[in-house]
Amino acid sequence: MFDRIASSLNFQAEALVLRSERQRLIASNIANADTPGYVARDMNFAQQLKQATEGPGSGGTGARVLSTSAPGHITNSVNGRAPVELTYAQASQTNLDSNSVDMDRERANFADNSVRYEATLRFINGSVRTMLSAITGQ
Repeated sequence: MFDRIASSLNFQAEALVLRSERQRLIASNIANADTPGYVARDMNFAQQLKQATEGPGSGGTGARVLSTSAPGHITNSVNGRAPVELTYAQASQTNLDSNSVDMDRERANFADNSVRYEATLRFINGSVRTMLSAITGQ
């Protein structure tokens, strides 16, 4: 029983962390909309969530912590987890400055990700409330 509860909460926590990271990426794209040569980045959320929630024995990256060869090395890891694989967004139209940020797409992605982030928070909140009511017997 405890494993099932922990598994459910772990899944939602991983989803929340990845949603937060994706929101940061989208915000970075929006902030660099006028930067010449900037290439918009994104991530495959479903693939990253699958990798984050699979155990190390099942071929996924799990929650293993990466080490760096020097303390100043920068990684694209999220909270000590395995690095998030970023993809390049395809430009919807050609620009003279080679910037691939499409503001309409980025705004839509930002709004969609925000709604999904909020939904994940509500799932976690509902799970905790259910556990508390089961514990208190009310």
